[in-house]
Amino acid sequence: MAALVNKKPHMDIILLGVIFGILAGGITAFAVVEYKTSQSKTQDDLIKEWYVAENAVSVSPHGLRKHIGDGNFLIVDLRSQEEYETQHVISARNVPAYATPDKSDYGAVDRIVGSFKELEKEAKANGQEIVVYCYSHGCMTGRKIGKLLAENGIYVKHLNIGWQEWRYYWNMWNHDGETGVNPEEFFASGPEPGVFSGEASGGCPIGGEFGC
Repeated sequence: MAALVNKKPHMDIILLGVIFGILAGGITAFAVVEYKTSQSKTQDDLIKEWYVAENAVSVSPHGLRKHIGDGNFLIVDLRSQEEYETQHVISARNVPAYATPDKSDYGAVDRIVGSFKELEKEAKANGQEIVVYCYSHGCMTGRKIGKLLAENGIYVKHLNIGWQEWRYYWNMWNHDGETGVNPEEFFASGPEPGVFSGEASGGCPIGGEFGC
């Protein structure tokens, strides 16, 4: 009997070893499958993913300009308060990601996220999409803030140009037929967003899924 009793702990150890071995093998197999799946993506797959993401996030300035007075968008300027008050896209709100024109304020996470939570409630109530913009097309501020917000469960879209293009290079992103629109109607100054009262339609006539 003593011999049988002494063998039981050894059997438990063996059994535990088998269980852990099975678990480890399963985890390893899953990791290998996941790795192979990620490595098996073709160039075409990656191109498709990029375009899907681009269409999900980016907003055409043509589309925004055409519908700026319709209430479809809640536009947010991420530049400093000083720059916003100097001039901004008409109807845009200001949630500064910059404390001054020369100093970013990305660390103010609670303030930025809190402000966007309030805007999100308003946008949902009005059936709007939130669209952010920053300094220029190449500016990373909108992308960084968009990532920060997504990490906190808030999802915004990104205007495909920035303030510099909207204000100073109007003819660069508008089609020839759109350049006759008065740009001054699409700017506002001061602490208030401003209300668009001009004629936003005209110009690019393409609507629907393949609209400008």
